Amino acid sequence: MTYPPHILIIRLSALGDVAMTVPVVRQLAAQYPQLKITILSRPFARALYAGMPANVHFMEADLKGKHKGVKGLNELFRRLHAKHFTAVADLHDVLRTKYLRLRFHINRYPIAHIDKHRQQRRQLVRQHNKQLHQLPTQFQNYADVFAKLGYPITLHTHATQTGNNSVDIGIAPFAAHKGKIYPTHLMQQVVEQLNNNTSIQHIYFFCGKGEETNIVNRWCSQYPKCTNASQQLHSLEKEIELMAQLRLLITMDSGNAHLAAMAGTEVVSIWGATHPYAGFKAYTQKEENILQTSLPCRPCSIYGNKPCLRKDYACLNNITPQQIVDKVMKIVGE
Repeated sequence: MTYPPHILIIRLSALGDVAMTVPVVRQLAAQYPQLKITILSRPFARALYAGMPANVHFMEADLKGKHKGVKGLNELFRRLHAKHFTAVADLHDVLRTKYLRLRFHINRYPIAHIDKHRQQRRQLVRQHNKQLHQLPTQFQNYADVFAKLGYPITLHTHATQTGNNSVDIGIAPFAAHKGKIYPTHLMQQVVEQLNNNTSIQHIYFFCGKGEETNIVNRWCSQYPKCTNASQQLHSLEKEIELMAQLRLLITMDSGNAHLAAMAGTEVVSIWGATHPYAGFKAYTQKEENILQTSLPCRPCSIYGNKPCLRKDYACLNNITPQQIVDKVMKIVGE
């Protein structure tokens, strides 16, 4: 029996990685309107796909519950198999997705998976004889998977900003690893200067829980223009809606950069142990809005999870608060 074109897209990872699929899937859906698309991801990712074209559908993978372990993956595969996909795109390529690919392969599904360019990434971060050049972006890596399945797409190369004239800005001062976090004592200086600047009306913070919330709340108690948006909004979807109203977002190499870009808001990003050359720059982010220092040891990590070889995190400490403020005010002035 012949089934209508229906592609399964698998990406089960963290917020930033899943957010990077959004602009690519949106363009796949727009350029192939007759293609039915199902996204398989973790429950939190449903909010990222709100407002997608009608041919995009979302399916949750409960990897901590009923889809946990081999037994759970087998149950998940049975659910997927019943949907009669005509192609499978693995945008993750980890143990779980490789197992699902094996099951699909046994059942003769057309399958393609992401090329993570692991050898080139190792050359980028090694201590000696670094190969410092731009790797394919993650967006291009995703698009290449669809091309292998017969669905080549054209990626937009220019930003489509929301165009609001707001002088409300956002700051997402944290990331998953220390090597990607601008030191809090320096970030406080940035916050203080922006709070005292008459051009800025309000500063909204996006952060996690625990100590991150404690730090942000201390700043909010000291500086009257500041609000902990994450604490007040309680939902990823509402945070994205707020980001769309901002003039810009100051962020690390983190998932928030991709959420802001997804919302059409200008991104000013701060890079330390990691580097945009690894391919994780926010979608269509302007090169001039990337703040980083040039050091022989940098980048030392693809994901920022390795300890600093110098022990001083000079890659972050050498970026001055004034550089960040100047960049923000240049954009606000525009």
